[in-house]
Amino acid sequence: MFEGHKTGIFWLGLIILGLASLELFSVLWYMIVAAQPYVNFDYVWKALVPPLVGGIMFILIGLYMMKSGTRKKPEGKTQPLTQ
Repeated sequence: MFEGHKTGIFWLGLIILGLASLELFSVLWYMIVAAQPYVNFDYVWKALVPPLVGGIMFILIGLYMMKSGTRKKPEGKTQPLTQ
């Protein structure tokens, strides 16, 4: 999927993807840890919806940047036309 020459946009998208994945993992980990019987899970869920949606959106943005930041290699050799 990401074959070809990688440009700066690809690497920036990879950094965004990595940071968004880290943020999403930390939110999911907090939800698992905070799901104890003494914690009001309804409040925790309402507080964590914006980071969850933001993490998912930044993952999609990072993947799009990685996809658009690759230049395809030429399929075959092209030779100049000579007469």
